[in-house]
Amino acid sequence: MSERTIALVTGANKGIGYEIAAGLGALGWRIGVGARDRQRRDTAVEKLRAAGTDAFGVPLDVTDDASVAAAAELIADHAGGLDVLVNNAAITGGMPQTPTTVDPATVRAVVETNVIGVIRVTNAMLPMLRASAAPRIVNMSSSVGSLALQTTPGVDMGPISAAYVASKTFLNAVTIQYVKELGDDTNILINSGCPGFTATDLNGFRGVRTPQQGAAIAIHLATLPDDGPTGGFFDDAGTVPW
Repeated sequence: MSERTIALVTGANKGIGYEIAAGLGALGWRIGVGARDRQRRDTAVEKLRAAGTDAFGVPLDVTDDASVAAAAELIADHAGGLDVLVNNAAITGGMPQTPTTVDPATVRAVVETNVIGVIRVTNAMLPMLRASAAPRIVNMSSSVGSLALQTTPGVDMGPISAAYVASKTFLNAVTIQYVKELGDDTNILINSGCPGFTATDLNGFRGVRTPQQGAAIAIHLATLPDDGPTGGFFDDAGTVPW
């Protein structure tokens, strides 16, 4: 990949998303900072630029068709294309989420952001990614979405969650379907990544890893060589079971 690789990171104004943007920016890449909140987005861009990253703001609400379409146009006009997409934006929907008590509206909202939002953004950016010499798509998932781990006796996967956890399982399935459709016809490498239990406002800062540590897997998958894996689920230790 050239030093002028263009990447879009959604939810990049804070936490893991910001550190992904910072890590890729440190490679000399040009980074689109996707975020809904204008003030937080502008602050993140200023901070990244102060650190030497060629960053630009991308107003982006992954749940809104018009916002996503406008973001694609902005990137095409401002950067001339896109090489790497990191789908990082996500919400938990709040807890508890036991399936017998969860509000269906909560499930709908979480899936709208964590799954449909990924589909919406990916499809909008796909024409530019297809034109890239070394396109990569990284979907930030979580090991809590692993059905294998969820059903392994003695493995603590956190609280029961009919919305957030299920959305990550759904996202993993969608990732595989993209690989099945695009794998034979494009050179796009598409993978899911788990950041580990990272301290962010998503979990009330209860995690044991720093956002920088949590960003490492996304940076790794975004910078895979052309013969790297596709259709996989990875964390820092290697492959995560589906």
